Amino acid sequence: MIWRVVRSWASNVAFPFSIFIAITAYAVTGAFSRKTALGMLIESVGGNAEASRLAGVRSRSLIILAYAFSGLCSGIAGLIVSSGIKGADGNNAGLWFELDAILAVVIGGTALRGGRYFLAGTLVGALLIQTLTTTIYSIGVPPETTLLFKALVVTAVCLAQSPAFRAKLVQPRRRRVSTGDRPPPGAQPPERAVDVPA
Repeated sequence: MIWRVVRSWASNVAFPFSIFIAITAYAVTGAFSRKTALGMLIESVGGNAEASRLAGVRSRSLIILAYAFSGLCSGIAGLIVSSGIKGADGNNAGLWFELDAILAVVIGGTALRGGRYFLAGTLVGALLIQTLTTTIYSIGVPPETTLLFKALVVTAVCLAQSPAFRAKLVQPRRRRVSTGDRPPPGAQPPERAVDVPA
């Protein structure tokens, strides 16, 4: 019953071809990074490239491979953007898209310091960023102001991931808890009960 409703709805809705390209790129990336050893090697190089190199991993080659794949995906995204506006505008097409990509990855749970990454979280982050952008446009806010909202989200996420900031937030709470457990100055410690054998 539900499958028939979904199939009838999908047959009446026309999806843009760029969605199928994005789904294919996501599936290929997920297959290579999660079903092969390549994902583990990329995570190890992202966590500590020098330690990975000393362990026998060709970290330089993996970094070049990651940048090459990123360039391939950027080229495909550029083709999608230029087909959407039906023209090539080298100055404005795709302007600030890299910030959206970084924000989507960070919201998805990937640390800015490198290491472990989350593809599903990145997808959720991209959908969240697009929802935020569409909501701001539909409210009637000028498009230039969207950068302010995204900058606030980036700042909040960066502060949440910063160990120094988290330590400053946790430190006053620890100090309050630790001072509450101590006896006041000059007070005598309570005497311990001594068991006397009968």
